[in-house]
Amino acid sequence: MPSIGDQAPDFETVDESGEKFKLSDYRGQKIVLYFYPKDETPGCTAEACSIRDSYTIFQDSDIPIFGVSGGDAKSHIKFKEKYNLPFPLLMDENLEIAELYGAKSRLSILGLGVKRITYLIDEEGKIEAIFGGSEGIEKVKSSQHAEQITSYWGLKL
Repeated sequence: MPSIGDQAPDFETVDESGEKFKLSDYRGQKIVLYFYPKDETPGCTAEACSIRDSYTIFQDSDIPIFGVSGGDAKSHIKFKEKYNLPFPLLMDENLEIAELYGAKSRLSILGLGVKRITYLIDEEGKIEAIFGGSEGIEKVKSSQHAEQITSYWGLKL
């Protein structure tokens, strides 16, 4: 698991619509990279909707947000459409990205293969803060997660 101050591990994948994504393409911007266990579960829905409801604050601050989970494209599309999520959901069906970020769970047999962990990445591509996991500054509060992130970066809700 990367630690605060480490370079965020680079990776390439696609989002739910098949658009290519490469983390290093976002150097020069702050980024929110959040891992969540499964589409449409109560905690994951609360977390995604918390971020959705504050999305304009992130947009106005030029901070892109990316959700990462092990679901397939069909599951991500359904989740995104049902809850009107305005940010991309990145594909990690083999949990390789989750493993790279210390977010792979031992519960993968049950279909919940990803831990709830959020990385705040700075403009240089370094991990500035972590919510959740053993390295986190505090636990992810699903329904208040946007507030945790905006508070850390001093953004007004």
